[in-house]
Amino acid sequence: MGIGGSIFLIALGAIFAFAVEADLGWLDLSVVGWVLMLAGVALLLVTLYFWNSRRRTVVAAGPARTERVVTDRVVPAQDGRVVEEYREVRRPGRTI
Repeated sequence: MGIGGSIFLIALGAIFAFAVEADLGWLDLSVVGWVLMLAGVALLLVTLYFWNSRRRTVVAAGPARTERVVTDRVVPAQDGRVVEEYREVRRPGRTI
């Protein structure tokens, strides 16, 4: 779902918990609202955790100012080989 779905669940839960006052008898809308808000917060935390653990950027100091994207995880291929991603980006700057 992602961040948008999480925010939607939190907002919908807040509306049910705090703004709607309807008596349905067997269903308490404030409890439904709190459950939706908790589900939205949990989904938001899971989404942010997976976004944070995807890639890490390391910027090297020096005259070349090289930026490297380093992945922590390796993905096994179908035939048992391991695929690693390495990318180096050189930014235009001063040349010596």
